[in-house]
Amino acid sequence: MQQQIAVITLGISDLARSKSFYQKGFGWNPVFENAEIAFYQMNGFVLGTWLKSSLEEDTKQQGLPPQGAVTLAHNVARERDVQVVIDKFVSAGATLLRQADAPSHGGRRGYVKDPDGHIWEIAWNPVWPIDQEGHVTFAN
Repeated sequence: MQQQIAVITLGISDLARSKSFYQKGFGWNPVFENAEIAFYQMNGFVLGTWLKSSLEEDTKQQGLPPQGAVTLAHNVARERDVQVVIDKFVSAGATLLRQADAPSHGGRRGYVKDPDGHIWEIAWNPVWPIDQEGHVTFAN
């Protein structure tokens, strides 16, 4: 089986607030949206933000937890960009969880939580190159 992810879907409580957050935080605009969901074309996959009630109905799982033990990561090409993105997220409504700092394994990272409780790591890793399309390559 091919190793790939086609779509990551985040359950949200307010579609307008979510779209505003991702537009202000990253400058992202949906490639498709309706009253329940917004899809964003990413580098090689699609990110969906779907009303939690609709996601519960679709999965037939009532009472989905508000968040799971998952973090999403946005890697940047330059070390100084970590703080820039964190600041944009916070000004767009995120909660700062961890100031940008240098972990023992190298690079730079910080954490924010979006208005729906999804945790984002903003990171720069000097040994993971990012190409022009935004694809990150795991190199060690």
